[in-house]
Amino acid sequence: MFDEIIEKFEGSPSQQAVIRLLLERGFSVNDEGRVVSGGIEIPNTGIAREIGVDRRVVDSTTDTILADEELRRIFQNISQIPSLMDLAPVLDLHVLTVDVTDTERPGIVADITGLIADRGISMRQTVSEDPEFAVDPKLYIITDRALPGDLLNEIRELPYVRKIELK
Repeated sequence: MFDEIIEKFEGSPSQQAVIRLLLERGFSVNDEGRVVSGGIEIPNTGIAREIGVDRRVVDSTTDTILADEELRRIFQNISQIPSLMDLAPVLDLHVLTVDVTDTERPGIVADITGLIADRGISMRQTVSEDPEFAVDPKLYIITDRALPGDLLNEIRELPYVRKIELK
């Protein structure tokens, strides 16, 4: 789906950059063509400055989104999910990052979270990046306590796990 969205902006790398930012941040576009997060409007100048384009590029991108029924449905219904990853050190939480070799393989999240749950470790949040939106998607699991070494070894030894990282 991501490729199909980007193709609609094939002739404009600047507009593609706007689309990537909207998708990465979970920003939507309201009926007036304004970029919003929930009910909070994000100034087009701020978006433009963030990705190094002119404000008018953001305007033309949102105009294109509203003019295309498929894009309108997507960008008027996208939302952001708050992440505990950056807060983990402040809240004394632990982050396990899992990089896998086959992101299309069914059961990855179930396998890994099952191993953690079997140890009685509470998971505060699990975030799985979408292979269509992320270049190298990862699985992030935020826990209340550190994972024991033997459990980390067990996760690392799963046939589809490329590497793991702890924070």
